[in-house]
Amino acid sequence: QVHLVESGGGSVQGGGSLRLSCAASGDPYRRYCMGWFRQAPGKGREGVAAIARDGTISYADSVKGRFTISQDDAKNTVYLQMNSLRPEDTAMYYCAAAGRWFRPLTDNQYNYWGQGTQVTVSS
Repeated sequence: QVHLVESGGGSVQGGGSLRLSCAASGDPYRRYCMGWFRQAPGKGREGVAAIARDGTISYADSVKGRFTISQDDAKNTVYLQMNSLRPEDTAMYYCAAAGRWFRPLTDNQYNYWGQGTQVTVSS
């Protein structure tokens, strides 16, 4: 099993920054790939960024150049640094884990999910 706990959400004005953290525990083979997803009210879940244990990274076009995903293996933690935030980035952000790197921005590839952390960006 894998357990994921997100933190770092909050409210910020447009142009501001936030850093989300995802603390992971459990079978490391089941969390080879770690992803960040978001879901805004009335919308589907969107893949934002993903990182594999070997350092491979993928970003959604909507966040390229603004968001950075990283991992600290010693702390079993994945981070999402979000800069130049926009009101359209407002959503619940979820951390997810998968045992392989395949379509890393597609939510049905992931087996384990955190409870989410809310990000609200005001204009």
